[in-house]
Amino acid sequence: MATMYTHQGANIRKTWYLMIGFFVMVIALSYVLAFVLDNPAILYMGVGLALVMNVGSYWFSDKLVLRMTNARQVTKAEAPMLYTIVENLSITAGLPMPKVYVVDDASPNAFATGRNPEHAVVAATTGLLNILDKNELEGVVAHEMSHIGNRDMLVMTVAVVLAGFVAIVADMFSRALMFDGGRENRNPIFLIVGIVGIILAPIAAQLMQMAISRRREYLADATGALLTRYPEGLASALEKISGAARPMKSASHATAHLFISDPFAGGKPSLWQRVGGLFHTHPPAAERIARLRAMAV
Repeated sequence: MATMYTHQGANIRKTWYLMIGFFVMVIALSYVLAFVLDNPAILYMGVGLALVMNVGSYWFSDKLVLRMTNARQVTKAEAPMLYTIVENLSITAGLPMPKVYVVDDASPNAFATGRNPEHAVVAATTGLLNILDKNELEGVVAHEMSHIGNRDMLVMTVAVVLAGFVAIVADMFSRALMFDGGRENRNPIFLIVGIVGIILAPIAAQLMQMAISRRREYLADATGALLTRYPEGLASALEKISGAARPMKSASHATAHLFISDPFAGGKPSLWQRVGGLFHTHPPAAERIARLRAMAV
C-alpha cells in the first residue's frame, strides 16, 4: 500500500517532464507557424513566452488558482471545525500547517494547491462545510493533505497554467493563419502540419490534465483513509458530495481537475463528458466509494 511519501520524488520528476513537454510543444508550434508565415519573430516570441510561462506556472500558479476560484483565507475563529481538522491532520501527517481557505459556493467541494508543502493551501466550499459532519470533513481534508504530501498538487497546479497557455497559443496561431494573406511560396505540407498541431495541442493539454487527475484521486483516497484510519469517513463524504452535486459558480475547465469532485457535476454535461470516460476529470464516485469501503473490510 502506498504511503504518504511514496510518490513525492516521482511527482517532482513528472512536474519537470510536464514543463519540458509543454515547452517543446509550444516551441514546435511556434517553429511551424514561423516557417509557414515566413516570420522568424514568431519563433522567438514562442520561446520567450514558453520560458515565462514555465517559470510562472511554478511560482505563481497557486495564487492564480485561488484568484480563479474566488477563495478567501479564513482564521480559526471564522471556520473553527475546518481549521482545527487541517491543523490536527497536518501534525498527524508530519506536514507544515497549510493555509486554510473557503470558497463561498453552495456546491460541496474542496481542493489543495501550492508548489510545495511549505506553501500549501487547503480550501473547502461553504456548501461542503454545511453538509458534512466532523468525520466526513476529516476524510475530505485527509484526501487533500494526501495530495500535498504526495506532491500531487504541484503537478496538478502547474498543469492548470500550462494547459491553459497551450490553448491560448493555439488560438493565437489559428488567428494568425486565418488572417495571413495567401502567399504563393507557402509550403502546403507545413501548412497542414501547422493546422493539425493547432487543433491537437489544446486537446492533448486537456487529456493530460484529466489523466493526471484520475490517477491521483484514487491514490489520495487511499492515503487519506490511511491517515485517518477511518475509510468510511471519506466514503460517506463522497456519497453526500455526489448526491448533492451542483455546478460551482467559480469553477473553470482549467481548474476542474484540482477538486475532490467534478465541479461541473449536476449540470448539463459538456461535449467532452458525453464522448466518454477518456474526457472525465474524476473517477466515478461509486468506484471510489467501493474501493474505500473495501479497505475497511
